[in-house]
Amino acid sequence: MTSDSARLGILLMCATSFVFAAQDGISRHLAGEYNTILIVMIRYWFLATFVLALSARRSGGVRQAIHSKMPLLQIFRGVLLVAEMCVTIYAFTLLGLTESHAIFVCYPLIIAALSGPVLNESVGWRRWSAICIGAVGVLIILRPGSGMFSPLAIVPLIGAGLFAFYGILTRYVARADSAHVSFFYTGTVGCIVITCVGVFYWEPISERDWFWMLLLCCTGALAHWLLIKTYEVAEASTVQPFAYLQLPFAAAFGLIFFDEVLRLNVAVGAAIVVGAGLFTFWRERRRY
Repeated sequence: MTSDSARLGILLMCATSFVFAAQDGISRHLAGEYNTILIVMIRYWFLATFVLALSARRSGGVRQAIHSKMPLLQIFRGVLLVAEMCVTIYAFTLLGLTESHAIFVCYPLIIAALSGPVLNESVGWRRWSAICIGAVGVLIILRPGSGMFSPLAIVPLIGAGLFAFYGILTRYVARADSAHVSFFYTGTVGCIVITCVGVFYWEPISERDWFWMLLLCCTGALAHWLLIKTYEVAEASTVQPFAYLQLPFAAAFGLIFFDEVLRLNVAVGAAIVVGAGLFTFWRERRRY
């Protein structure tokens, strides 16, 4: 990989993080007016269309994309991601973008902790130390035992756990299936599952909010496209640390557009979690 490719990959990951944060901001806005399941369902309709169009353009088309050596695990991955989206967007309405993202950002540490027992990967004492330090950061954000602790803070933590498990399964199925196959199942299975549930939660959408729905879907497709392009030009170990920029981007949207307040314990705890996460990425890179 050349230095130019690395720089381009970093720029693309920064753009990806910004678009994902913007998507979360739009989701937060819409979730204040409509139920979470409806929002996720419409997002998945657009995502599934994007995935099918992408698959149709590739060699072998949809027939090749649907051929998985681990179909049950791929289906389970799709269900997990739907559940994670619903939980996380719901968390935005409870805690806002800033605090939800500050807690959710611990998911790489959960992945690191699970990679040993689930994937049989070696997790040394340095990475375990980083995981424990990250856990301390999460506790600083949550402040259990204090009068300021809110049980609602558990919601984004559940979302982080679901996304971490999804990430672990994604790495596991990658041993047998290509990224193209995994992406196909992510979009199509999720669309089927959320539609089966979401039709019972349909509610009228105003003309103004259809614009925001469309913008939400477009940002989702753009973010996934940028992510694909990022990994095409640069190694994951080079660009992945810059995915943490989604936290300050989301916090900025929360502060500017939703009048959220960044509490000191949230800022300190998030900094500790991000630092621990960056250390685990560094250790992962040194292994290879």
